[in-house]
Amino acid sequence: MKYPKEYLDEIKTRLKVSTVVSKTVKLKKRGKEFVGLSPFKTEKTPSFTVNDEKEFYHCFSTSEHGNIFDFVMKTQNLRFGEAVKMLSNLAGMQPYTFSKQDEERENKWKIYKSICSNFTEFYKNELLKNENSINAKNYLKQRGLSGVEVKNFNLGFVTEDLDYYKILKKDFDDEIIKQTGLFYYDDKKKKYISRFRNRIIFPINNISGNIIGFGGRIVDDNKNLAKYINSPETPFFKKGSNLYNLDKARKLSNKLEDVYLVEGYMDVIGLSKNGIENAVANLGTALTTKQIQILNQFYNHIIICFDGDQSGYKAALRAAENIIDELKPDKKISFLLLEDNLDPDNYVNKFGKDKFLEISDQQSIPIHKFIFEHYSSQTNENPSSKAIFEKKLREIASNIKDSFVKKYTLEYFLQKVSEMTPNINLKLNKNNKIFPKSLAKTKKYYNETKSLKSFEIKEFSFLYILLAKPNLIHKNFHLLDNVKLYSDENKQLYNEILIQSENLLNLNVQKLNVDKNLINRVMNYASVKHIISKNLNYEEKILEIFEEIIQDLKNYELEQRISELESKFSQDMSETTFNQIKELKKQQKIN
Repeated sequence: MKYPKEYLDEIKTRLKVSTVVSKTVKLKKRGKEFVGLSPFKTEKTPSFTVNDEKEFYHCFSTSEHGNIFDFVMKTQNLRFGEAVKMLSNLAGMQPYTFSKQDEERENKWKIYKSICSNFTEFYKNELLKNENSINAKNYLKQRGLSGVEVKNFNLGFVTEDLDYYKILKKDFDDEIIKQTGLFYYDDKKKKYISRFRNRIIFPINNISGNIIGFGGRIVDDNKNLAKYINSPETPFFKKGSNLYNLDKARKLSNKLEDVYLVEGYMDVIGLSKNGIENAVANLGTALTTKQIQILNQFYNHIIICFDGDQSGYKAALRAAENIIDELKPDKKISFLLLEDNLDPDNYVNKFGKDKFLEISDQQSIPIHKFIFEHYSSQTNENPSSKAIFEKKLREIASNIKDSFVKKYTLEYFLQKVSEMTPNINLKLNKNNKIFPKSLAKTKKYYNETKSLKSFEIKEFSFLYILLAKPNLIHKNFHLLDNVKLYSDENKQLYNEILIQSENLLNLNVQKLNVDKNLINRVMNYASVKHIISKNLNYEEKILEIFEEIIQDLKNYELEQRISELESKFSQDMSETTFNQIKELKKQQKIN
C-alpha cells in the first residue's frame, strides 16, 4: 500500500533537509545553502550542497540528487518504508500503520479537505460577485485591503441567501459534513445553518497548506454576537497545534531569523500587505507550548506582538508564563508592546514597515525581563509583598525545562531582587565578615577545581560520607548495590575501603593502603563536606543526601549510555538504536 501524500508532505514540512543531512554530513552555511563533503564519495573539497528552501540536496561530484527520503535510503541502505518510519519518528509523528482505521481516517480526511476547499472557493466567489456582500467589501476596503490580499489569503464572505448545506449534500455524506463544524442545527428552523453566516471567513491551513478550519469576522454591528469566531475542534483541526499563516511563513525561515506571533488574522494580513510576511497568529485560544515548539523548528527568535491595549497586555503576560518553560539556549522569545493601544495591523498601516521593524529591533523585551518587570511593578514595600514576589519568580524559573536556561534565568531574577533590597545586602555584608584565603592559595584551589569533572566531585562526596559515617552506611549497606565510580583513583580508594573494612565495619582510615593524597583530595573537594559536618548527628538527613548522590552517579551512567547511543544513531539512524535511547530517557525521568 502507498503512504498518503499528505503524510509524506507533513514529514517534509516538519524536517528541514539540513536537519536530516547534518546527522551524517558536517555542513557549513554558505549564503542560502549548506555545503559539505560528499557522503557518496571520498573527497577533500566540498561538492555536496543542501537547499532547505527548495527541499533538496545535490552532489556535484556524483550527480546524486533528491529529498530527505532519498538521502536516508541511499546513505543508510534502507527501503522507502523504513526511511518513512525513521523520519516520521524524527519529526515527532505517529507511525503510519496501514490499519483499517488508518484507511478510514485517510478517506475521511480526503472528504473533509474537499468540503473545506469547496466551501472556501464558493464563498470567495460570493465575496467578489454577490451584491449582498457589499458590506463585507466596504469593511475590507476600510481596513486597507485590496483584491491582492483577498486572493493571497483566500478570503470569502458567507451570505445568507443560499443554503450551502443542501448544495454540499448532493456530493457528500451528511455525517461528514456535520463533522467539519461548518454548520450547526437550528432547533427553531429545523435545519442546518452555516456557523459563519454574515461573516468574512479566513481559511486556516495546516503546515502543508491544506484548509482545515476557518475564522469568521462579523461585518454588521451586533453586540449580541462575538466579533470573531473559529471553527470548533474536529478530528483534523486542533487549535492548540496550529497557527494561522504558518504554511507560508515557514518558507521564509531560510532567509530570516525572526517570526512575529500576533493575535489576529487581520494583524497577519496587515503585516503581510506592508511587506512583513514572517508573521503567524494563534487561533483564538491561549498560546500553547505546542505552538512554540512548532515555531522553534523553523525560527530562532519568536517575537510576540499582541495588541497594545490592556487585554493584549494580559494575553501577553499569560503567554509568557505558559511558554517560558520552552526556552532553549539557542532560541529566543521576546515581547513587543506597541504604543498608543495600537494592534500590529493598525501600527504598520499608520507608521509603515521600516518604523515597525525599527521599534521591533529597539524595544523587544526578552521574556524573562518582561516577566520580572511585570511582577516588580505589582510589588510594594510590604515584606509580605516582596516575599510573594520572590517566591513567584523562583516558581517560574523552576519550571524551565533546560537546566542551563533555568540556572541563568533564576540567577537574573535573584540578582534583580537583590538590587531592590540594597540595605539588606549591605547589612549582611557588614555582619558576615569573610576571611579569604591568601591569593596564591585561592588561585591554586580554583585551578584545581576547574580541572575536575562533575562526576569526580560527586564521587568525592560519595567517598567522604563513607569515610565520615562508616557505621551508618554499614547499617544501610544495600545502598551500595550497583554503585559505579568512573575515576580510576576514586575506584582504587573505594575498593580499598571495602577490602580494609568488613562491609564498612571498624573502618580505620589511617590503615588504608592507598596514597594519602587520594584521601586529601576527597577531604578537600567533596562539595558535601560542609553540609555533613553540620548534620553529623542527623543520620536521616545524611542518608537522604547519600541516596541523592548515588542517584546522581547512576544518572551519569545513563547519560553516558544515552550519549554513546545518540552518537551511534547519528551514524546508523537505526530504529532499534532510537528505541534504546527512548527507553533510557524514560529511566532518567523515573529516576
